[in-house]
Amino acid sequence: MKTSAPVKHQRVPNSKIRKRKPTVNKSKKPTEKINVLGPVDDLQSYVKADWWKDVFNANYLRTDGDVVEDPEITDREVSTFIEILQPGNTDGILDLCCGQGRHSIALARRGFTNVSGLDRSHYLISRARTVSKREGLSITFREGDARKLPFRDDSFDHVIVPGNSFGYFDSTQEDASVLNEIHRVLKPGGNLLLDLTDGEYMAANYEPRSWEWIDKNYLVCRERCMSDDGSRLISREVITHTQKGVVSDQFYAERLYSQPQMIQMLEALGFSGVKAFEPFVTGSQRNQDLGMMAQRVLYRAETRKEWAPVRHSVKIRNVSVLLGDPRRSDVVKPNGSFAKEDFVVLDKLKEALGSLDGYEFSFLDNHETLVADLQQIKPNCDFVFNLCDEGFDNRARYELHIPALLETFGIPYTGGTPQCLAFCYDKSLVRGIAKELEIPVPDAFMIEADNPVFHEITIPFPVIVKPNFGDSSFGITQNCVCRDIVELEAAICEIKERFGYSQTILVEQFLTGKDISAGFIGNMPNDLNPLPVIEEDYSGLPVDYPKICGYEAKWDPASPYWNLKSVPAGLPEDVESFLIASCRRLFERLECQDYARFDWRLDNNGTPRLLEANPNPGWCWDGHLAKMARLDRSDYSGMLKRILDAGYDRIFPGNRS
Repeated sequence: MKTSAPVKHQRVPNSKIRKRKPTVNKSKKPTEKINVLGPVDDLQSYVKADWWKDVFNANYLRTDGDVVEDPEITDREVSTFIEILQPGNTDGILDLCCGQGRHSIALARRGFTNVSGLDRSHYLISRARTVSKREGLSITFREGDARKLPFRDDSFDHVIVPGNSFGYFDSTQEDASVLNEIHRVLKPGGNLLLDLTDGEYMAANYEPRSWEWIDKNYLVCRERCMSDDGSRLISREVITHTQKGVVSDQFYAERLYSQPQMIQMLEALGFSGVKAFEPFVTGSQRNQDLGMMAQRVLYRAETRKEWAPVRHSVKIRNVSVLLGDPRRSDVVKPNGSFAKEDFVVLDKLKEALGSLDGYEFSFLDNHETLVADLQQIKPNCDFVFNLCDEGFDNRARYELHIPALLETFGIPYTGGTPQCLAFCYDKSLVRGIAKELEIPVPDAFMIEADNPVFHEITIPFPVIVKPNFGDSSFGITQNCVCRDIVELEAAICEIKERFGYSQTILVEQFLTGKDISAGFIGNMPNDLNPLPVIEEDYSGLPVDYPKICGYEAKWDPASPYWNLKSVPAGLPEDVESFLIASCRRLFERLECQDYARFDWRLDNNGTPRLLEANPNPGWCWDGHLAKMARLDRSDYSGMLKRILDAGYDRIFPGNRS
């Protein structure tokens, strides 16, 4: 959702600026050129219903920074909030649509110890977490949709919605759903403080056209008009850099509420004691086009309701965990079968699951009796936790058979659908889908393992050779990085002879930038939560070893690759923003569910290029997903619970965890 508020310049837009349907700013790549529209007759026709999804980024902080990045303005606002709400230092305070957390952080600095912030923007929440951590503040920041808050009933004493972060949705019903959620999570007698633009003033005084220099390099120009029904202010914002040219051309719309309308809406939704304070004018050092932030009204409302019913017992969810079969061979594993280390992984899994409240687990790992076992468990099984990434019969190509079998029996399950797993098993197919979505991939071409045609090589060396089908880095060793034709021939022979692979092979440009992974837990459209992006640390690798995280890193304890570490990626803000937005699009297009991981590598220009998509990624205690979760303050059992809860909420949407 919106974050800090549309600060100044009609910034509302700024913060919400969004590109037009076709081209304008669709999660712009770091080196991508912006396609700019010329004059348009109807601004409203270019506003997308979900314009607010991807626009609260570095440009927002840049254009609205004279308000939302000014500590003196924030301090004055927080002083006013405290004066109106009179909160205790230990009261639960939710800063809703918190943006980069400026109000949450200011409250924590003043000694308030129970502050939480929530916002839809990954970019702004990441900024909030970074600042909070650097200052040693205890604030919980979460990504989420204000229409569906991830908090229990009666959780907070106060909810603040600062900086005109209300009225972005296409309908008043969606705006009302935000207020309903606020009413639900407030305790009886709790207070809402809503900081909203003065709708009547703005409708009468908005500037149809304006421009201003943000600094010595950035110029922003704006056009505005009222919507056809007179309820929303439509804005277009074009940001230009003196050297780079146009960096953003975006359209957005915000609903204008008059004081009587807002009071009536709050009272109709069950709030009482609604009071509108005198309008106040925002100042800024730049003091140019303040847009939606120019004149605002504070509303205070109370909740008069009964406490939600106390649940004296937790409903136990009966979950069957479906695993690979340790009795059968597995060609992916070094010795062709489950080893001691695999059983250690299973023990750690069962120990972590056993620590979770609200779930009761049974385990299925005998594939010979799997059909009969599923028939037996169906009457008492709420859903299956599908961790069988080995595939049916421990055959990777049959991984999709597991969810297909579950669907045949009508048993809900976590993780990717059969179609999703089929998509992602084929690396070349994923590349094609990424290209369709305008997501960068390395240059590559396909060859037949049994009949390679080397004279048709179309990309320069070095290259990396990969089996086109498969996962778990099967067939990808240090020898797969090739500097010439001779090494390419040898790599193909090794894949065929050592791994027994005889299908099509992907020959791909070998990128030498950061080797990064982005993990997600949750589901589209509103509950998909990114984990911290990590990169592989190759600093301890011998100099002559290619920097890849392949088969040896996962399966060979004697290899120098075995001791590779994963560390926070530390990507530039625009690169991480592009990366997360691209992953979201891939997650949706590939039909992933509940969790996924996407592997990327930076090229020489610092642009991320997609390597692989991994639905149902490795779930073991020391895997990449678990490493990301630890950076996100989740231990192993916490990570598993988040995946389980994501599956439960998707399967049973009316009874969220």
